[in-house]
Amino acid sequence: MATTLTNDTAFSARFWDKTAKKYAASPIRNQEAYEKTLERTIENLGPEDQVLELGCGTGSTALLLNGKVKSYLATDFAPGMISIAKEKLAAEEAESKTHEGLGFLAADAFDDRVRLSSAEADGYDAILAFNFFHLVENPEELLARVRGLLKPGGLYISKTVCLKKRAWLFGPLIKVMQLFGKAPHVNMLSFHSLEQSIRDAGFEIIETGTYPAPYSRFVVARKV
Repeated sequence: MATTLTNDTAFSARFWDKTAKKYAASPIRNQEAYEKTLERTIENLGPEDQVLELGCGTGSTALLLNGKVKSYLATDFAPGMISIAKEKLAAEEAESKTHEGLGFLAADAFDDRVRLSSAEADGYDAILAFNFFHLVENPEELLARVRGLLKPGGLYISKTVCLKKRAWLFGPLIKVMQLFGKAPHVNMLSFHSLEQSIRDAGFEIIETGTYPAPYSRFVVARKV
């Protein structure tokens, strides 16, 4: 059963829907950091893993990582993003690039459809969230949900924008943009507050890095 989005989440979904095409056309800002993030993520995944990605955007990362694992469900609460992701998938399959086990779904983390089937009820081996956690309105609830969807010892692998040190600059600018519907909700996090919130949710942090973007934190955390 799909969930009903809160007003704030519904606004964010509409915002990302409107910007989906522009987002898809935008180049990766820091290719070196992106490739390092992929490298470290792959090192923490196995060929038999069942993976869930939250906030997958237009699916580029899912298409790159899918072949490294057994199954990969990529989700985003903005249908426009998922529509473009499915177009990318169809285009690659038309070129005989196989993506067995990959699915795209317009849903948020609390949607019942993201759960594994009853035959695989112990949970996902890994849940990924890249450039996503700082955008959610309910970070504590999200982390609790992530923990509930993971199997014992499962991994939460994330990369999060942390702008706390530059809040004096970005905070007022974002608030003005939000008044005109030009920016989504943004949490002003620090590396410390991000990592503490993950620990408080019942995880053990086993790896961190910046790779090499100074305002983004890569974290691998194990469910305990």
